[in-house]
Amino acid sequence: MALIAGPTASGKTALALRLAQSQPVTIINADSAQVYAHLPILSAQPSAAEMATAPHRLFGYLDGREACSAARWAQDAKDEIQAAWEEDRLPVLVGGTGLYLRALLDGIAPIPEIDPDVRRLVRSLPTAAAFEALASEDAASAVVLSPNDDSRIKRALEVIRSTGKTIVEWRMLREGGIGSDIDLRPLILLPPRDWLHERCDRRFATMMEQGAIEEVQALLALDLPPDAPVLRAIGVPEIAAMLRSEIPMEEAVARGQAATRQYAKRQYTWFRNQPPAQWPRWTEAYCVADFDKIETLFHF
Repeated sequence: MALIAGPTASGKTALALRLAQSQPVTIINADSAQVYAHLPILSAQPSAAEMATAPHRLFGYLDGREACSAARWAQDAKDEIQAAWEEDRLPVLVGGTGLYLRALLDGIAPIPEIDPDVRRLVRSLPTAAAFEALASEDAASAVVLSPNDDSRIKRALEVIRSTGKTIVEWRMLREGGIGSDIDLRPLILLPPRDWLHERCDRRFATMMEQGAIEEVQALLALDLPPDAPVLRAIGVPEIAAMLRSEIPMEEAVARGQAATRQYAKRQYTWFRNQPPAQWPRWTEAYCVADFDKIETLFHF
């Protein structure tokens, strides 16, 4: 199984499509934004023409109202990997969501269902109050989290309060990973940051020109619940503010570009530090002409 991972706009899709020219593959999405329907342009899903070149799986297959957990995606990915093997195709995982990849390869922490009353109370706390409580009840988790990381702070707090164990303790009990059972051929794309940021900016501007505004307009017309995951996708809050006449288009573009760069920075840091050291890293600016050199890193 092949894995092409890295930050947004690093060239993962182009590399996967180039790989599909040399052998039968099934391209499987491993990006948390691209699992959702409604925003194929804004989430940078492959185009219809690109998808026609090889089977593509787990792109835009969920309603935006659904929360896609890492466990849900990992099980769906296992099913698609097995289906690809049965069709004598190479499964190629493509994406930038490290949590998804870790869940698939290393397994899922068997954390029990959180008590609804605990969850309701924790989720109602201001971020600062939740962080203070976490520092008191699970200092090891608090010390590695940003005080502004609302979702992770509250997740760790609800776990310790509901189960009596820290989220770190649960993660040490991971189960169901396939990493030790497969021949994995990974490649991490970590191009120069200035090159990556320029691509982020250019791509967001192109999205705005090619239908992202209309996508968000149609999304908002669905009157989704305020906590629908798809409403948090990069670009949606910025374009929504523009559509409400709160900011001009130029500012919406600038904010969207900044949010994309910030997201890419977080992904870059994760993929630089978290995957095993022996996984190959491609640190040059990627172009299709480099494929022959890159392909040797997969050991195909």
